[in-house]
Amino acid sequence: MSITMYHASVPVLVRGLANLQTIIGKAQAHAAEKQIDPSVLTGARLFPDMLPLARQIHIATDTAKGCAARLAGVDAPKFEDVEVSFDDLHARIQKTIDYLNTFKPEQIDGSEGKTITLKMRSGPIEFTGQDYLLAFVLPNFYFHVTTAYDILRHNGVELGKLDYLGGKPNA
Repeated sequence: MSITMYHASVPVLVRGLANLQTIIGKAQAHAAEKQIDPSVLTGARLFPDMLPLARQIHIATDTAKGCAARLAGVDAPKFEDVEVSFDDLHARIQKTIDYLNTFKPEQIDGSEGKTITLKMRSGPIEFTGQDYLLAFVLPNFYFHVTTAYDILRHNGVELGKLDYLGGKPNA
């Protein structure tokens, strides 16, 4: 059996976001235990020209919700990118997971050849649905989730590879 566009997108993105929830939860507990102002972590960057943790989460969630919406041919909800506290970031991630879980396979399957046009600052970019998912969405999503993990790990949050990977996937 071949993998479908739905199974290569929605469950994969939900899993990554659920793992990000775990990572953020550990960061929140770390800040409380070490009496660190949480804004120190949510505003932390790996390097001055990189975006802070909160923005990494904004972009990961926007990438995930935009993917499902574009592949299904519907408008994604607009999030205002104002979440900076751990509680607000948790809520945003959960809101994204809840949104992704509204999609059914029949809304996304068959979108491999669909034209997806992204409006970028440099001008529009066109993809097929499959190229959009595999060459743009998944690398972009994992870049921002990984960067969030790295920011927190760099700042002393005790995280391991299994926090990033999560538990055994559902069969």
